[in-house]
Amino acid sequence: MTIQQLQYIVAIDTHRHFARAAGACFVTQPTLSSMVKKLEEELGVVLFDRIKSPVVPTTVGAVLVEQARSVLKEVQLIKEMAEATRDEHAGELRIGMIPTLAPYLLPLFLGDLLRKHTGLKVSVEELTTETITERLMHGQLDVGLMAIPLGVAGLKEEPLFDERFLLYVSPEEGIGKKHYVLPSEIHADRLWLLEEGHCLRSQVMDLCELREQGEGSGRFAYVSGSIEALMRMVDAQGGLTVVPELATVGMGAEQRARLREFRSPVPVREIGLVTYRHSAKDRLLKLLGQHVLAGVAPHLRQVRTARVMPVAQ
Repeated sequence: MTIQQLQYIVAIDTHRHFARAAGACFVTQPTLSSMVKKLEEELGVVLFDRIKSPVVPTTVGAVLVEQARSVLKEVQLIKEMAEATRDEHAGELRIGMIPTLAPYLLPLFLGDLLRKHTGLKVSVEELTTETITERLMHGQLDVGLMAIPLGVAGLKEEPLFDERFLLYVSPEEGIGKKHYVLPSEIHADRLWLLEEGHCLRSQVMDLCELREQGEGSGRFAYVSGSIEALMRMVDAQGGLTVVPELATVGMGAEQRARLREFRSPVPVREIGLVTYRHSAKDRLLKLLGQHVLAGVAPHLRQVRTARVMPVAQ
């Protein structure tokens, strides 16, 4: 049994297809198939049902694949521990960021991070909270930058900052004439929402009590995965949408004139670093957190805890 064989069976389980798994492992399909067959012969069990499409693990195969994932995470941990002894600020950080945060937060810290630490390699993916959580558990990401708390067993959460919610309102909206707005004053029929799967959508629905109202019964419904798209809909079609504070960085005067604040207590989301409970990259994660905080500090208003209303995940 080799580490390579364990990587192959995990790849097959992930992609549920021998050819795609081979491509992900940068080997030919015959090579991958042959190595997996040898492993099955060594163990005396069949790991995958090759008749079904997509390929699925057998009952015993599913158990052994999960154990293989655990072994590979420990192997990666050994490599990271050795790497950390050579240069505390060198290595690779695989970051997952939720789409409502990444476009606004990433430009505020990434350039400075890479400029000051030339031995550091960073890869970033925009992913939903659910996908980031899953990939952290499987060792496919080192850290998630996302809204917390999650309360997922096996994951560690380190709070970084609170980000206020604001309203982006069409000038034609009656509510737009107010400087401060209560969540109860927002009507479902006038609110543009993110699509399902975004934690910000759930936060906004809870904040504005939309689950009780229903999600609107107007003649036209539109949901999007982009905050920018929702703001453009407000500009073109009227209505309003809820935006996180960092999404307002770089707005021109015309857009800023359409922002409205929530009345105290101010609704916020808490942003933090989320990692798997065992990590040899603590120094790199600390470095990441420091650069994130330095990047956002000039752009976030300091709100006293007593006037903040955290929005549940």
